[in-house]
Amino acid sequence: MQFIKDFTSELKVVSPGRINLIGEHTDYNMGYVLPTAIEKNITFELQKNGSKDTCNVYSKTFDTGFELNLNRIARSNVEWQNYILGVINEILKRSDKLKGFDCILESNLPTGSGLSSSAALECGLAYGLNELFDLGLSKLDIVQLSQTAEHTYAGTQCGIMDQYASVMSRAGHVILLDCLSLESNYIPIDLNPYKIILLNTKVSHNLATSEYNVRKQECEQGVSIIKNKYPKVNSLREVTQEMLVDCKNDLSQKVFNRCSFIVSENQRVLQMADALRLKDHKKVGDLLYDAHEGISKLYEVSCPESDFLVNFSKSFHTVLGARQTGGGFGGCTLNIVHADAVSDFVESAAKAYKEKFNIDLEPFKVEPSGGTTAISLISSN
Repeated sequence: MQFIKDFTSELKVVSPGRINLIGEHTDYNMGYVLPTAIEKNITFELQKNGSKDTCNVYSKTFDTGFELNLNRIARSNVEWQNYILGVINEILKRSDKLKGFDCILESNLPTGSGLSSSAALECGLAYGLNELFDLGLSKLDIVQLSQTAEHTYAGTQCGIMDQYASVMSRAGHVILLDCLSLESNYIPIDLNPYKIILLNTKVSHNLATSEYNVRKQECEQGVSIIKNKYPKVNSLREVTQEMLVDCKNDLSQKVFNRCSFIVSENQRVLQMADALRLKDHKKVGDLLYDAHEGISKLYEVSCPESDFLVNFSKSFHTVLGARQTGGGFGGCTLNIVHADAVSDFVESAAKAYKEKFNIDLEPFKVEPSGGTTAISLISSN
């Protein structure tokens, strides 16, 4: 099959990955999160191709592509295609304006790194098609249909954080997002003289999808049991530590641990927001270390490689704090490191990591960046 690898693009879309400063696994529990987009992204080149229903999608990054028919959308056996197909399926439910198009995409987001390349892929395509065909979708529509696409076609029962951050972020800020009401506030993030350094473990989190769904089920089980004693509770967002302890004898130790982490993590998000407003850098770091302890011991979505790097960072007084970021079982650790010590820390961590796991560490600096954007390249009739 000959893929379309080049054309005169009508529209360019840049869709970023994201980091979550704190608030892991709280989004699908209707809690609080504190994410921001980063400058690493997926770019899309799009054009109408004049057909009613034939679409061509090609990935420069992986030198592969596929053709699809808008009248015959179905799940694929190829994982990455399902993010595309799921978005198109959701758009077709909302609009009859979508016609044939060609799309070339290219990513500089490391796959499996926990930086949500999936949300960037979903949101970037939805954003671009909305612009190209004047579909009339709002930014929130794009966020929500992309989340649904991930549920139905990719099979991950994710919360809304990744898609929301990819579309809605503002440079120099993190988003304090209430995943229950979808109310949000932009909080300036000024960590000067510290920098956000990600260390990619290079460990593929192949358990992430299945175990992610298991964690969601465990939390739902906890809510259903707590609800017997506290009928107004509909999510862990509404549960306090006191309520949780009161129900401890009715919960298995595993489910109690899962719920305990989420309840504590919600509080850490609000504390982190306050710490950023006050520029209390020590508190920022302490909260990151506390969060990782919970991620590793209570929620059990860390891995030996992430635990090693977080523990290693504690021997550097120039590191404020660190934790595993993303869905879990690999990906990146997020480290807040003094600007003057970044090189020394990264070099030392890479050497120790190589000796321990025989894996080359991939470090990179990130900056809080703006959300998905589109640039019209030629006027379209």
